[in-house]
Amino acid sequence: MTCSSLMVQGTTSDAGKSTLVAALCRILKRRGVRVAPFKPQNMALNSAVTVDGGEIGRAQALQALACGLEPHTDFNPVLLKPTTDKKAQVIIHGQVATDLDAKAYHAYKPRAMQAVLQSWARLTAAYDCVLVEGAGSPAEINLRDRDVANMGFAEAVDCPVIIVADIDRGGVFAHLVGTLELLSASEQARVKGFVINRFRGDIGLLESGLTWLEERTGKPVLGVLPYLHGLLLDAEDAIATAALAKGTTKLKVVAPAYPRVSNHNDLDPLRLHPEVDFRWVGPGETPPAADLIVLPGSKAVRADLDWLREKGWEGAIRKHLRYGGKVVGLCGGYQMLGAMIHDPQGLEGRPGSTPGLAVLDVETTLESDKQLRNVSGHLCLPGQPAMTGYEIHLGVTAGAGLAQAAVELADGRRDGGISADGQIFATYCHGVFDHPQALTALLAWAGMTESAPVDFAARREADLDRLADSVEAALDWEKLRPLLPGL
Repeated sequence: MTCSSLMVQGTTSDAGKSTLVAALCRILKRRGVRVAPFKPQNMALNSAVTVDGGEIGRAQALQALACGLEPHTDFNPVLLKPTTDKKAQVIIHGQVATDLDAKAYHAYKPRAMQAVLQSWARLTAAYDCVLVEGAGSPAEINLRDRDVANMGFAEAVDCPVIIVADIDRGGVFAHLVGTLELLSASEQARVKGFVINRFRGDIGLLESGLTWLEERTGKPVLGVLPYLHGLLLDAEDAIATAALAKGTTKLKVVAPAYPRVSNHNDLDPLRLHPEVDFRWVGPGETPPAADLIVLPGSKAVRADLDWLREKGWEGAIRKHLRYGGKVVGLCGGYQMLGAMIHDPQGLEGRPGSTPGLAVLDVETTLESDKQLRNVSGHLCLPGQPAMTGYEIHLGVTAGAGLAQAAVELADGRRDGGISADGQIFATYCHGVFDHPQALTALLAWAGMTESAPVDFAARREADLDRLADSVEAALDWEKLRPLLPGL
């Protein structure tokens, strides 16, 4: 059977490409189709470690889960991880290839496309269907030349395209018509229809607009997807800052949203826990009082540490600790807690060293070999609760502050440290809040001695099914079937 394919492009970032592809992946899997996700080029600081020892965007890891697959580097062959506003680490097939500014990357794109097409060939040989996610908008005029992420890829492999737009923010008809108008004639012909996302209200009030859109463009509306509240789906990059309605909470947790925060989905279990009052604290806010402060990962640790100091977090953390508060440092946040961070090669910015917060007796040196591995083991807390997670870091950390490890790993390694006074828990392991036992133990360590057990892996699976049910009911499968043979 020939592999079929369909590409989901969006009128803007965050239009719903990732969630629509995830939904289609789960729908096709449930129908017995061997389906895989694919995103040629992704720009994100949220990444996941793959079964073949590389890293890909977290959205593609979620889509792989929707397909019932382990994440693989072929699902996202080109990943760009910004280190500054003008420069990014370029990851090809899961491994760091180079660091380039925007102009240099433009010249590099033909090599990136070679990697994309290699992965595409492997996937289309192995699966019945490959569902492709675009990046940003296909109508960015300044990025059309040598395009890897959107229509440049679709044209190269002759893949049909549907375009999704977010109606919740307004301007949906202008977005769709304008996007189509800015495409070339061959690209316009490649667009097989539109999907409108995040609709809430009376669908009857939308119908005249849908009719106008189809008459104006000659393209069918394939479905109007409802706004779904409270989905636990890993964000591709944007931090979810909206407050969640909760009843009485038992623990207050805050985390700084520094400029290069990475893998912030680590904190989703806290944000979504029904008994935890969690919030991200942005650049214009004073660090508030809390029971627990979590310092998440960072793609530019020294620069984000400078930001923390500028925003008053150093004094706030010291005061928090004096009053008996607890602090968790994850990956880059762990490095910030030490006495010094050394970057002699300039791997994350200018070469040099930056004093850390000096609340944990360790120092970190950034080295060029990135550590990438999935891990399991147990936390060094009462009951030795099980944990699973992954490591993505350049740093090597050492010092007396590691005398009491935070995590003992199944491969025999000891990771991170718990301070002598028991107030700081620092680890390179991402995902420590994901495992139910580890989450309960960390909340108890932070002061929440009784909490309802919460399994966020099960919740994620349930929400993928909920999303798939909603999308399956909303799409016009008679119109979609010619695009996905075998359904």
